[in-house]
Amino acid sequence: MPSSTVNQENSRNLLTQVAELLETGSGVEIRNFVHSLYPAETANILEALDIEKRERIWQVMPPNVMGEILVRVNTEVGQGLLKITDRKDLIKAAENLESDDMVDLLHVLPEPLLSEVMESMGVHERNRLESTLTYDDHSAGGLMSLDVLTIRPDVTLEVVMRYLHKREGMPASTDSLIVVDRSDHLLGVLPLADILTNDPSTKVADAMDDKTRGISYLMPAHEVAMLFEQRQMVSSPVVSDNGRLMGRITIDDVVGIIREEADHSIMSMAGLDEEQDMFAPVMTSARRRAVWLGVNLITAFLASWVIGLFEATLEEIVALAVLMPIVASMGGIAGSQTLTLVVRGLALRQVSHANATQLLVKELSVGIVNGCLWAVVVAIIASIWFQDMDLGLLLGAAMVINLVCAALAGASIPMILDKMGIDPALAGGVLLTTVTDCIGFMAFLGLATMFLL
Repeated sequence: MPSSTVNQENSRNLLTQVAELLETGSGVEIRNFVHSLYPAETANILEALDIEKRERIWQVMPPNVMGEILVRVNTEVGQGLLKITDRKDLIKAAENLESDDMVDLLHVLPEPLLSEVMESMGVHERNRLESTLTYDDHSAGGLMSLDVLTIRPDVTLEVVMRYLHKREGMPASTDSLIVVDRSDHLLGVLPLADILTNDPSTKVADAMDDKTRGISYLMPAHEVAMLFEQRQMVSSPVVSDNGRLMGRITIDDVVGIIREEADHSIMSMAGLDEEQDMFAPVMTSARRRAVWLGVNLITAFLASWVIGLFEATLEEIVALAVLMPIVASMGGIAGSQTLTLVVRGLALRQVSHANATQLLVKELSVGIVNGCLWAVVVAIIASIWFQDMDLGLLLGAAMVINLVCAALAGASIPMILDKMGIDPALAGGVLLTTVTDCIGFMAFLGLATMFLL
């Protein structure tokens, strides 16, 4: 069985077990079960439970893992949990977090709690975290951890080994040490494997990888994720504009970015926000979705207005009303295929002004080929169905026009939206549907008006 299927089945089993315990189990049984889970598993379960059950689980959580859970649940669920969390427990929860998770938690705390948590820290730790709070959440600076191990280039590997032995532990996901000069400027990295496999008398400068340049603290999060994927990195230093070491990003942060981007893409297509609570109050959810439904209603009225322009034609030839959804539907599907391809290309930075023209020409060519192919099919079917060759030919011609226009719209709309700074995944689908419906109806009914009446 594929690992993804196993993971999905495991998540369903955990949710089922929790639901059964909440129904029939004692408080001790519930506590023992949730204590045995990883924080990410608990976060996933909390998001899948209604508010009442979620609060029952939260009441038995130990403070030392509350912080890790709060930074993993979506924003709206996290805000709800913060309201029922004792202030002392929250301060204790913050004490056990790594610096990058601590920053994530501080970003979601309301002002009174934020001040209390900050005051509970030492001066040095507070100053370090305050500097990172100024960075954008969706940048390398907002993602980075301040927990780094640095060494100088002029010491030997034997000295490095003694230094590591004296430490109580290392930051999570440490695959290499970061080499810096006396001013903390990045010089390179020293993989742990090289420490073990090289002669102990070798100097760090001779064993280190000096090709590593680090990631700018301003780099957007999605570009960080692509860089990790392309270079197969486990961690990377983060540097300032002048090359000074600021922190590091690890693979677990990148996995979080990938999941957030996937959630955002899926939810945006329906006009929803991935940070919303699945079990938010009915009226709250209804109000949010009403906006998107209103936008779609406007586009539907626009398509209906186009049909209304040909009311006399429809009264004369009833068969047109039967066939016209075919043109709009085929255009919508063809356009969606192109739209999805281009939105993905934009997200992966595979589409730019350098290749936009070639991509547009290619998609138009695909639209022409598919338009001609399916025009023949629908023309034959319509001619046989209604015993009218002219009607079949007009349907086929409208099909070609709409599929070509759908390809053009599917490729150009996301590029234009991206240029305007609008998320193509959010608005692209609505605009595309409007274009394909209106052009499909206009082409079919317009041709019918010209040649059949």
